[in-house]
Amino acid sequence: MLLKLKNLPLLESHQGLTTLPSGKLLINTINAHSYNTAQKDKLFAEALQQGDVLIPDGASIVKACRWLNARSKPTERIAGWNLFEFEMNKLNTTGGKCFFMGSSEKVLALIKQRVKVDYPNIEVETYSPPYKPEFSEEENRAIVEAINKANPDLLWIGMTAPKQEKWAYTHWHELNIHCHCGTIGAVFDFYAGTVKRASAWWQRHSLEWCYRLLKEPRRMWRRYIIGNLLFMWNICKE
Repeated sequence: MLLKLKNLPLLESHQGLTTLPSGKLLINTINAHSYNTAQKDKLFAEALQQGDVLIPDGASIVKACRWLNARSKPTERIAGWNLFEFEMNKLNTTGGKCFFMGSSEKVLALIKQRVKVDYPNIEVETYSPPYKPEFSEEENRAIVEAINKANPDLLWIGMTAPKQEKWAYTHWHELNIHCHCGTIGAVFDFYAGTVKRASAWWQRHSLEWCYRLLKEPRRMWRRYIIGNLLFMWNICKE
């Protein structure tokens, strides 16, 4: 197996977010889907293992860690949304600049509008990369230069897994930043309001995946029906 859950150092609770050191820090999340994907994608597996912080974004990850008697035993799910809210609230208290890299110009414009209301002390800069599986060398250079020029106090990358994690990991040493960087995918759409997030009831009962499946069955059935079975099989192999 390219990645073993039992060996991963995971953040174990929401409280752990308050203890993260300042400075340049790469923060990734892991759920059942990304765990499955990492079993067949060497670079993605490496990106998850070599990042600075890994967050259990899935009740299935939390439960599997208990079953495996894993190195880390998270007590609760920490969603990408939780990371986003924590970091944005923290930056808003001091004031600073936040950079959103990823998604469409439409989504980024909506994010800018909402941040003005929710976090008035945060200045926002954005970059919408080309919509394609892989970027050219010139496109990668343009993204890196835009981020470095902005010199943000917080960086979010949202291009869905595994693309976002692999991009951040591959270009990490080119990014001359001094801040936390989170790869948070769907949070861009949730925050912009272009995709509705499950209500607290679904979240509380660890059924957010089911809500997304019901909302978008044609797009999500493979990820959640086949994917959840594959996750259980992979955990059994561990």
